[in-house]
Amino acid sequence: MRSVYLAVVVCILCEMFALGLTNYGPEVEFEFKKESSVELEHNYERIGEVKKHCKSVLSSASEFEGGDNRIADIKEELGFGYGDWRQDVGDAPIMPFDDRDIPKKLSQAPLNISSFWITNVDRQHWTKKSVSVSGILMLGITLDTSFAERPYEGSPRFQIWPAHTQLAISFEGIYTETRQDGGERLLCLLGSAMLPSRESDTNNPWEWLKGSDQNDNQVPLLQDDQILLVLHYPLTHTLTNRVIRGELKSLNPKSNAKYFDQVHILAQMLKSTKYEFGSDKIVSKACDPYPYQDNAMNSGIDVYKGDSFCAILEQVTNSGAFTVVPNWKCNGTDDYCSKLGPFVSDKEIKATNGSFKDVILYMQDVRCKLTNGHRNGSVARVAAVFRAAPASEDQYRVQWRRSGLSNMTLAAEGIWNSSSGQLCMVGCLGIVDAEGSSCNSRICLYIPLSFSLKQRSIILGSISSTDRSNQQYFPLSFERLVRPTELWNYFRTSHPYYSYSKIRSAGVILEKNEPFSFGTLVKKSLLQFPKLDDTEDFLSSLSFLAEDLTLQISAVPDPFSNSHPPRVDIQMDIFSLGPLFGRYWYSRNATTTEKEAPYHAKAEYTEKQLLLNVSAQLTIMGKDYSNYSVLFLEGLYDPHFGHMYLVGCRDVRASWTILSQTMDLESGLDCSIEVIVSYPPTTARWLVNPTARIFISSQRTEDDPLYFGMIKLQTLPIMYRKQREDILSRRGVEGILRVLTLSFAIACISSQLFYLKQDVDSSPFISLVMLGVQALGYSLPLITGAEALFKREASDSYEMQSYDLEKSQWLSLIDYTVKLLVLVMFLLTLRLCQKVWKSRIRLLSGAPLESHRVPSDKRVLIATVTIHVVGYIIVLIIHTVKTKQMPLQTDRFIDSRGNSQTLREWEIELEEYIGLVQDFFLLPQVIGNFMWQIDCKPLRKLYFIGITVVRLLPHFYDYIRAPVPNPYFAEEYEFVNPTMDFFSNFGDVAIPITAVLLAAFVYCQQRWNYDQLSQILTFRQRKLLPAGSRAYERLSSKPLEAELASGVHRSTSNKLEDDDEE
Repeated sequence: MRSVYLAVVVCILCEMFALGLTNYGPEVEFEFKKESSVELEHNYERIGEVKKHCKSVLSSASEFEGGDNRIADIKEELGFGYGDWRQDVGDAPIMPFDDRDIPKKLSQAPLNISSFWITNVDRQHWTKKSVSVSGILMLGITLDTSFAERPYEGSPRFQIWPAHTQLAISFEGIYTETRQDGGERLLCLLGSAMLPSRESDTNNPWEWLKGSDQNDNQVPLLQDDQILLVLHYPLTHTLTNRVIRGELKSLNPKSNAKYFDQVHILAQMLKSTKYEFGSDKIVSKACDPYPYQDNAMNSGIDVYKGDSFCAILEQVTNSGAFTVVPNWKCNGTDDYCSKLGPFVSDKEIKATNGSFKDVILYMQDVRCKLTNGHRNGSVARVAAVFRAAPASEDQYRVQWRRSGLSNMTLAAEGIWNSSSGQLCMVGCLGIVDAEGSSCNSRICLYIPLSFSLKQRSIILGSISSTDRSNQQYFPLSFERLVRPTELWNYFRTSHPYYSYSKIRSAGVILEKNEPFSFGTLVKKSLLQFPKLDDTEDFLSSLSFLAEDLTLQISAVPDPFSNSHPPRVDIQMDIFSLGPLFGRYWYSRNATTTEKEAPYHAKAEYTEKQLLLNVSAQLTIMGKDYSNYSVLFLEGLYDPHFGHMYLVGCRDVRASWTILSQTMDLESGLDCSIEVIVSYPPTTARWLVNPTARIFISSQRTEDDPLYFGMIKLQTLPIMYRKQREDILSRRGVEGILRVLTLSFAIACISSQLFYLKQDVDSSPFISLVMLGVQALGYSLPLITGAEALFKREASDSYEMQSYDLEKSQWLSLIDYTVKLLVLVMFLLTLRLCQKVWKSRIRLLSGAPLESHRVPSDKRVLIATVTIHVVGYIIVLIIHTVKTKQMPLQTDRFIDSRGNSQTLREWEIELEEYIGLVQDFFLLPQVIGNFMWQIDCKPLRKLYFIGITVVRLLPHFYDYIRAPVPNPYFAEEYEFVNPTMDFFSNFGDVAIPITAVLLAAFVYCQQRWNYDQLSQILTFRQRKLLPAGSRAYERLSSKPLEAELASGVHRSTSNKLEDDDEE
């Protein structure tokens, strides 16, 4: 028996520490394998056919200049991505497009996209005029973003699904160069592909598509190897010579089913190719004299003039697209004002009626070359492509990478000079000829350093016509709003600043909404709100306070009804706080010779001056808030009460026809808005709900078209910076509490074991169901890895699987100590079960004819299970009634470990009820004592009272602890309604009271025997307990002398006693 017991212990310990060692294993850094630079071999078996069909290309070829170096650059320079293609109108389209699932009201047209890759260059066998190459061309028609980067080896060459079609064609051929007509680089390739088969009916060639389920095995395909592709590349990459042209045609006769009409391809050179600035004559059409005097030059905005212009420009353009500003100032004809600058708008943009809503402008392929100018100034030559497109969320990735030139693109080149900070460029619409006849646009672009309530853009600019006598469109303005967290990426040496202009108006809002009263004095004295940190220097304190005041969380209407409230996402970015604009991160890296003193040590900072100027941007993401989704804010923050009093401005710039009657706008902004933000206190969080409240009201009259009703929002619980740090420290504190409580529980169980050695006769009257409930509670953490005590606190609030926690050896040591203690508790509880079981066997062996007098847990188990099942059903019914207006939650969510889980309400209730069963572990003992009518003390007071205290400590801790939510947990799991589970504040009071009552029942049952309790519990001479029975009159568990005379009884009893001594 001892060997089996030892083996069980060793196995469990080995499993536990084997799982633990996985966390201590050495870290392995995985690297993605880059695409091999070794080219795949190609046999070039069709080189004879290639020379036959490419005879005209070879006849005009010139000898290569640069030899091997020229050949080595072919693979990198001749590929292109996301170009355009179109097919001649005829009876033989090359591929179908499945538009059956596209909504008819969708104005967005599918995109024809082409990409080309060089897969092999035959460096071993090349002549002075040509070299063999192979490649892949991908043609696609798509409305989504799934256009392939490059087809995988062995992937289907033709693929189709709703709203997407793509065809891959493999080619081999030759590369040549010619010096004729200004020079050109040529690829002439012969290809093969699996083409989709057309029907004989030319009016409906894709009839098979209607009955297809887009299964690749069911698409009728034809193998075709008679496909010719000729690509023309510019020899030098300039403003007027930057287009890649291609012709894809079938070599089959028109009568052949494989024949298709000719396809034309347009794309641009990759950014890896060298761009040559030299179009000074064309640039002078727009920028001579320099700088051009536009509206921005006279607006008083301070712009960037430093040496890092090229770096800032590339960072800003790579981080997102520009927003097109409506022509709200235009006072001309509708046709003149509704034009999208020089661009030829499609029907989707024309549908905006001149408001240009959701129209964006990409600045692609930016080339910037900085040189020294006159008088130590800096001069930059800049080239780029501006692409206008509707802001379709599904096509954002494709639009950003498109390289084709069309009437929605402007190829641009120009200059920037540090003397003015203006980037002036000439814009050429579509494909540019050698003379630049389409270069009739002027682009002026600035990077501002000064910001205000009316100026929140990191880039602003305009596109105007160079023909002043015959302007075809109103100057088109564009901008890109900045977030404060981005500023330190752009400005490392120059310092942007913010100019306040609405502080006086904000003071009026403060006086109106914060009257003096006795309640405000009490609030000021008892509660503390986010304020400047006394231990930091002034700028650091401002930066930390700005971090605390930043909101990025969900919110609900305030107040909200019992029904499931609509949830919106709130993002409030602090732009400036006092003299600090942005954050102090980039300034911290600068070397300083003197550390700034804390702000409170300076005489000029009085309590009155601690009312801080603040500017922010509030974004509300919800379909019901589209008219005021973004608000620019400026005002005052009062750290005494945690309130912000702000003037809000919303961008209402729209079509000139809408705003023609509105005269009180400020730079196109409606600033007749008051905003109050109320933050929760940093102290006494258990008394005050830690949520922020936002109140937005319009100061216009109700008959004003810009008026809107009062908006009141309440966020979900928020957490300040120091509270986030508490997550790290509290887990350590809770770990120590777990170790202490588990150690105390082990002492209680050990005392019960020693007690049974002294009072052996009471052992049979210990309920095995009670011990089984405890053993089950201790074994589950060992199996699942969860912690036994403070489980909910650790999992719901503080179990953050962050980098810092995972790397903390101290916390890991605490976790392993907890698991070891739980294992010890589990084994000690099993030892208790063994003693009780053996004592009952001893009774049976001593009195085999009176087995009915030996305590049995069968009826105790039935009664306990019945009570808990009925209780669980009642809980489910109550929970269903409370949540009858809320849908059953079966959504999938991501837990703290990054695993996808399914959240079901009944599972949550069951898990919490299992915890309740463990808290009420004395219930089976109470039932057993009642059924067995005990006249003894089977449980030591230290044991059942001590274990009860251990089980209830998490509830007391949860009731008094500050409600700090964990932002790293899934929102759907963290913010469960606290009134709908066992672990609400009500449960933290009701459960301990019930557990204490159970402990009191056990004490009374052991203090007085059944007859005495029956005499005590009487009401009007009626006994509340049934009459006593002698069925469970206590038998001695020690063998009698008469029984020892029997050999059978002697051997059995001795064996049991020997086992018990083990």
